[in-house]
Amino acid sequence: MEEKRMIFDEGTELLDLAFSAELKVLAGFAVLCCLIFLPAGDVYFGGVLFLCVLFIPILIAGIVLLIKDPALLKRRIDGKEKEKTQRGVVALSGLMFLGGFLLCGFDHRFSWLPMPGWVSITAAVIFLVGYGMYAEVMRENTYLSRTIKVEEDQKVIDTGMYGIVRHPMYLATVIMFLMIPLILGSLIALPVFLIYPLLMAVRIGNEEKVLCRELRGYRAYKKKVKYRMIPFVW
Repeated sequence: MEEKRMIFDEGTELLDLAFSAELKVLAGFAVLCCLIFLPAGDVYFGGVLFLCVLFIPILIAGIVLLIKDPALLKRRIDGKEKEKTQRGVVALSGLMFLGGFLLCGFDHRFSWLPMPGWVSITAAVIFLVGYGMYAEVMRENTYLSRTIKVEEDQKVIDTGMYGIVRHPMYLATVIMFLMIPLILGSLIALPVFLIYPLLMAVRIGNEEKVLCRELRGYRAYKKKVKYRMIPFVW
């Protein structure tokens, strides 16, 4: 009887997790549709392409994580930052994306600087490469979270991509996010999205202070892997 109750509880928890993840995806999809298509005045190729390369992998990854690693999925949908610096980075990132998407839409509407379709397709391919890097990081590090925190049994990961740079997830997101305005066909909006790497530099600086303080072995890992995000550069 006890075993049946445990199975029932686990099944209920998975359903709740799946429902929470689905709500976040649907809300994100609705918000992005408004940000992309309303300023543009129509449903255009670049916008549809971006939504496809963004949300189809999200759905696939969500299903895989729900089956194989629900704990990691739960960490990924938890977005409540405790660190003051990180809350500031998240807020500024939100403003950056809002301004960037609006500028992309207006650029399409008024044809300020038209770009050929092959640029959008090429940028989409690079975006998916970044997604592949992101997936590899999640495979290597089951403690990966959207927020800066250290789990009780967390260990330093120093293999795979973590043996090259200390923050491969941020490298993947920078690659992906810099491709967004190009997928949407807007070179004018690219400078706005170039703010993102600077915000990630601030985030990394604060995150490493937390990790050095709370994660055993991280100081030694910093000496072993010298570069934070870009090999041979920084």
